[in-house]
Amino acid sequence: MHVLEVQHLTKRYGTVQALNGIDLAVAPGEVVSFLGPNGAGKTTAISIMLGLRRPTSGLVRLFGKAPTDRAVKARVGVMLQESGVPATLRVDELVRLFQSYYPYTLPTDEIIGRAGLQGTRHALLGKLSGGQKQRLYFALALAGDPDLLFLDEPTVGMDVETRHSFWEQVRGFAAAGKTILFSTHYLEEADALASRVVVINKGRIVAQGTPDHIKGLSADTQIRMRTNLPVQQLQTYAGVRRVTTENGHIVVATPEPEALLRRIFREDWQVADLEVQHADLETAFLNLTEEAAA
Repeated sequence: MHVLEVQHLTKRYGTVQALNGIDLAVAPGEVVSFLGPNGAGKTTAISIMLGLRRPTSGLVRLFGKAPTDRAVKARVGVMLQESGVPATLRVDELVRLFQSYYPYTLPTDEIIGRAGLQGTRHALLGKLSGGQKQRLYFALALAGDPDLLFLDEPTVGMDVETRHSFWEQVRGFAAAGKTILFSTHYLEEADALASRVVVINKGRIVAQGTPDHIKGLSADTQIRMRTNLPVQQLQTYAGVRRVTTENGHIVVATPEPEALLRRIFREDWQVADLEVQHADLETAFLNLTEEAAA
């Protein structure tokens, strides 16, 4: 049985079609990342999966039942960017409060340890930094030892070291057979954690598969260089998909890197600090969402 099953899901707000026929099935133990630009429909889809909003049409089932079923809620943990919990309570008080909502929970010390909050367990929520708050929200999501965990932009506000530590905790949770669905704007996070990436744009799923599969959908190679060739002129060259600037470098996405470089050298433009890289997840994501928009 699938942990999550979505069939022909649609959601309309007046004249706006937020979701337009989404189908998705998630097996036990999968780690699934939702990627999409702002307004793509990620938040709407997740809210419907959690039973927080009603779909216009379509079917959602968690563990074979409706998301609003009480037995289902006992098996689901949710980490939101803002949980609306009182800022005047301490970390350990909040964890124990959330534990009281579930028929079965992990031990308090284990929850606090998994979230890396040992040093702040007696601190008030209102005194925590942004990254510490995110770790607390993760702890609250773990309170009921859920079989299915939803994470909404889980590492916003975390520094690099804390983010990587958080990734290890997520991997450990997944290794225990738990199913995890998360949305993120950090593409390296999806690449590092997800067993499957689902790309959403304009209310539709435009691609899904392993991170390597998604990368393979893009034929583009990235050329990074310093050059005196004007960006406006470079954009007119055959095979150039996209041109951006970054720290004094020009970055070009193209499916024909050899032909493009031959032309640049033949025309005797100056080139320095040249790097050529195969498509990464960011390049593939940008191409997929641009194609869907077109």
